[in-house]
Amino acid sequence: MFGLVVLLVAASPAAASDMMPAPDFAPVFKPTLAVNRTTTDIDIDGNLDDAGWTSAVRTDRFVERDPGDMVPPQVRTEVLVTYDDKNLYVGFICHDDPKAIRATMAQRDHWGGDDCVIVMIDTYGDASVAYEFFVNPYGVQRDHLWTPTIGEDASFDLIWNSAAKITATGYQVEIAIPFSGIRFPGRDAQEWKMDFWRNRPRESQYQYSWAAYNRGEQCWPCQWGTVTGISDVQPGKGVELLASVVGNQSGQLNYDGTRFDFDNADVDGDLSLGGKYAITSGMTVEATYNPDYSQIEADAAQIDVNSTISLFYPERRPFFQEGSDIFRTLFNSFYTRTVNDPDYAVKSTGRVGRATIGFISAKDNTSPYALPFEEFGGMIDAGESYVNVLRGALSFGQNDRAGFMITDRRFEHGGYGTILSADGQLRLSQNYSVVGQFVGSFTGEPDQAMGTEGLEGLTFDGGKHTAILDGESYSGTALITQFRRNGRHLNVRLNFDQVAPTYRTQTGYDPWNDYRNGFAVTSYTFYSDKGLIQRITPSFYAERRWNYDGKIKWSHATAGLDANLRFWQTYAGLQYTVGSENWSGVQYDDLWTAQINLGNQINDALGFNFNYQLGRGVARRLGESSHEIGGGIGMSVKPIDRLTIEPSFSFARATSVTTDEELYEQHITRTRFQLQANRELSVRLVVQYNDGWETWDVDPLLTYQISPFSVFYIGSTYDYGNMTAGLDAPSDWRLTNRQFFMKIQYLFQT
Repeated sequence: MFGLVVLLVAASPAAASDMMPAPDFAPVFKPTLAVNRTTTDIDIDGNLDDAGWTSAVRTDRFVERDPGDMVPPQVRTEVLVTYDDKNLYVGFICHDDPKAIRATMAQRDHWGGDDCVIVMIDTYGDASVAYEFFVNPYGVQRDHLWTPTIGEDASFDLIWNSAAKITATGYQVEIAIPFSGIRFPGRDAQEWKMDFWRNRPRESQYQYSWAAYNRGEQCWPCQWGTVTGISDVQPGKGVELLASVVGNQSGQLNYDGTRFDFDNADVDGDLSLGGKYAITSGMTVEATYNPDYSQIEADAAQIDVNSTISLFYPERRPFFQEGSDIFRTLFNSFYTRTVNDPDYAVKSTGRVGRATIGFISAKDNTSPYALPFEEFGGMIDAGESYVNVLRGALSFGQNDRAGFMITDRRFEHGGYGTILSADGQLRLSQNYSVVGQFVGSFTGEPDQAMGTEGLEGLTFDGGKHTAILDGESYSGTALITQFRRNGRHLNVRLNFDQVAPTYRTQTGYDPWNDYRNGFAVTSYTFYSDKGLIQRITPSFYAERRWNYDGKIKWSHATAGLDANLRFWQTYAGLQYTVGSENWSGVQYDDLWTAQINLGNQINDALGFNFNYQLGRGVARRLGESSHEIGGGIGMSVKPIDRLTIEPSFSFARATSVTTDEELYEQHITRTRFQLQANRELSVRLVVQYNDGWETWDVDPLLTYQISPFSVFYIGSTYDYGNMTAGLDAPSDWRLTNRQFFMKIQYLFQT
């Protein structure tokens, strides 16, 4: 047996001394690294053989932070760090069996589940904002922005350089992060909190880090190491210009009462221009005229057949990415997608010492007007408006902060919406913290009933105000506060929030009002060093909501059990909920839901997720107690390293408890095909069917992407609808809408 082991080691691509960590292993908490300036050029090509790397400081002191708890990693990782006047350079040498490495040739930000390395930087060292740079073994990038309010924001983008190559002993990565792209203190000598990670997905999702972590510490960046020695560097103070040319031609199916006719519009084109200038090391100003806010990737459809509120979609538009962390609050008081179609917009964001500030002003052509009520909410088009948002925050202590926000929207047909907000976070100890936000809103309705037909006779706030837009003025308040305990095993969150019947925000996402809500959630995680189960977490959640008149709207209690297993990166979760709800004055008791969630990554080519639930609920739009089932299934299939196929299916169905009659049913089938020729060129096709609306969508797209902001794409959208939907007649599918489009966008930097 010993001889066989010796033969296997000798025959392996990498020697044991290269694969394994140093024999004198010991985890180091909050390590330090003093880096040196390189005096020769470094070419980012993945080879790590430039003379500039000879002056780099090197470390291989990595620990396994997950699933192991600061134990020796299975393979060796080396990191090299240096810098020059323009860039911070980081190199990784990742020892491994090259045949086991998982890598995808994909579009930037569109890969997951790969082997990768990560550089994390908190330039101010106060855990208020941090950059994350990911690179897979093909050199494909991802970047995130971390804030304590929302965690990781994957929509964030920066321009930086990376390259990688798979070698006979694993893979290696080169990264160059321009000082012009990140914000840091304006001082001669820098001292940054940093960490270096390596993700190695196999039977489990192994994570190795330079800094050792205490799982009982709630502040993640507070535990990073410290990098010193960077001196006499300056962030960029040049000008950036973002120019784009957009062309499109669309067509629409019309019906004149006797026949269908497809009308083709003329070809339309437009120019837009945006600019950014760095006023100081931490402050930038941006302006854009006639901005193109089109999205390369369409929003995925969501099950909405039993929802009484407008849906929330993530932000993907480049203009809002710079300084996006500054505007985040617990209440989503500035939901950037409410700035829908502006003629122009200006923005200034930055940091002075431990203070951050942000300002946005825009003229919007098609403004969404929010109409939140106790049991439902929606939006209508209110025409043109002027939007202004001011945000400021101050960090203090360690991971503590306080901030304010003022937003104002003025509509062309009269009316306004203004909010004043204060928020903060106070770290009480290593495990305990308190966060909260208070908001006051001031509303003046437009004096016209636009879009509110059908709401006549509906009132709110005890009958003092009508639901239609008739020029009324009123004010309201909103409050949220949370007590949090985060630790290695025990996690607790206690929450109370309330929104008055007269509270409205025309720049945020608050789809309900007239409620007080309290919940408590607690979980306890058990860890295992061996065996099938990696970790298991039982949890309990209790929630109650009542309106301002004291009537209980709903009450729920949920018991859950989550587990991570040591094969195929398998996750499993079980939940059981009981409760009661009150809708439109009708009480629904004996409600329950049982739910199961499963997911795994079987190998580099196949991933799978599944969820299913059933129970007794409420068909809210129909006002009936219902037997409900729903769920979904999704896969990620990679036949070759540059072709990804992602089919998914979701559904919801309900039948009446009393009559067994079907109340609603909706299915959404979606498949996304992505073929990546190289890091720049890709072809994508999305096919989606929504039987709730009887629609088919077919969207092909060709993309050539140099950077997150320099891109060319050409594509089309085809929308098909069943003209006999809801009628007792044979299906009549027709092309209802079609659009061809082209976009050229390029970022000029000086």
